Amino acid sequence: MREANQRGGTTVEGAAGRAVRGAETTPLGRMAALGRAELTLLGRSRSTLALALFVPLVLPVSLASVVDGMDVADVGLSAGLVLLPAAIGFSLLFGVYQALSSVFTARREELVLKRLRTGELRDAEILCGSALPVLTVGLVQSLALVAGCTALLDVPAPKAPQLAVLGLLSGLVMCAALAALTAALTRTVESAQVTTAPLVLVSMTGSGMAVPLELLPDRLASVCELLPLSPVITLIRGGWTGSLSAYEALGALATALAWTVLAVFAVRRWFRWEPRR
Repeated sequence: MREANQRGGTTVEGAAGRAVRGAETTPLGRMAALGRAELTLLGRSRSTLALALFVPLVLPVSLASVVDGMDVADVGLSAGLVLLPAAIGFSLLFGVYQALSSVFTARREELVLKRLRTGELRDAEILCGSALPVLTVGLVQSLALVAGCTALLDVPAPKAPQLAVLGLLSGLVMCAALAALTAALTRTVESAQVTTAPLVLVSMTGSGMAVPLELLPDRLASVCELLPLSPVITLIRGGWTGSLSAYEALGALATALAWTVLAVFAVRRWFRWEPRR
């Protein structure tokens, strides 16, 4: 395991070094080079791949029987319109948030992040470049889930696709920022499963994934609307139903933006670049 980590660190640092020494000296070029190295490492990590690719595909299937027992038609929804946002939410939670938390923690403990900071790469470039492969996988997986749900669950075409796009993109950025913040609190890669569990469990139960917020009591729904992933699910589902007013859409987008800004501020202030001892 230690030898594999050392090889991973060498791969990442080597790619970053080539980007700095070569012609790709722009921020985008440096992040792209780092992202390519991380993509190679992602392909070698079976546990991270399983978490990112297979868990989000299995959970919606297990949720289908629960949705069948709900009176979702009373609030203008169908099983497909419940499972599709839930499937994307699972992809964001497990394929992006949990996976990136492990990646950031592993790179810090391997001293990769510390050594990368001694070069031309800036802090934001290091984090963004490291996150690019996982974010790309999350985006592609979400699009695949949309295609699968449309074909298998008779989900209609989105009535307000711009809201669904905004919801997905805001969810990707937010989960990446929250992953970096969680990594700052995580000592080892193994403990990342523990430190990410609170947000995962709260989001699965209270963000409208397992149970749509429309089925909850008004007071409880008002509280759950403020959870990090709630505005993302609201925007994605509203993109398909077209039932969100401009005020509701702006409110959901503002909530997602607030969580993202708060997470970025916390990362800038408390992110650790050296191993936690």
